[in-house]
Amino acid sequence: MFAVIYRWRLRPGMEQQFTDGWHRVTAAIHARCGSYGSRLHRADDGTWVAYARWPDEATRERCSAADPQGVALMVEAIAERLPEIRMQIVDDMLAEPAGGVGPAPEPRAD
Repeated sequence: MFAVIYRWRLRPGMEQQFTDGWHRVTAAIHARCGSYGSRLHRADDGTWVAYARWPDEATRERCSAADPQGVALMVEAIAERLPEIRMQIVDDMLAEPAGGVGPAPEPRAD
């Protein structure tokens, strides 16, 4: 498996817009590109971090913007995009709680 960590600094007051855009983009990528989904985090230092998993690097590279409106929402809210971190998964001990954290992401209606 392949994973990518994305990191951003957001414009103040645009956090919800970014989150809405991220949700739309992630749901579309999961549905159309074969990703294994992603998680979005707000770090202690104020950055926003997303961790996404893919079956392999080639699958991720073939994926194009699956939701242009969601991308536009995100881009407008980003003050700084930090370099992404690309990783090959060597061992995986991440476990979901009983019942998981929720269903696969669904696109949000406008």
